[in-house]
Amino acid sequence: MRNQPQYKFFKNWGYAVNGIKDIYKNESSFRLEIFIFTPLFLSLFFLDFGMVLSLFLIFSMILVLVCECINSAIERVVDLVSPQYHALAGAAKDAGSAAVMVCNFLCAGLWIYALVGKIYE
Repeated sequence: MRNQPQYKFFKNWGYAVNGIKDIYKNESSFRLEIFIFTPLFLSLFFLDFGMVLSLFLIFSMILVLVCECINSAIERVVDLVSPQYHALAGAAKDAGSAAVMVCNFLCAGLWIYALVGKIYE
């Protein structure tokens, strides 16, 4: 049986907030994505893409941020466990980066689709 403390909602919420603060502080790519996504999100209030497309756009931006958080966790665990270079450690980091890249392509593709559709409307 795991030695795990009793679940406390607000304490666990605090852990999540600390994680986001740490990633924002230490990951320049996360800050860049926030910098890009903030005006894109605000533009949804002025551009009428429709409810479904707007939700897809929001979810795609959130998915990029979630993948960035997971990628940061992978990188930190790999660095902790394997301080020296190892091919498998590099492959794990590359896989995490690939997930972020795929999500960024998905997000960019959705935004291009939405904006081109709006232009030709």
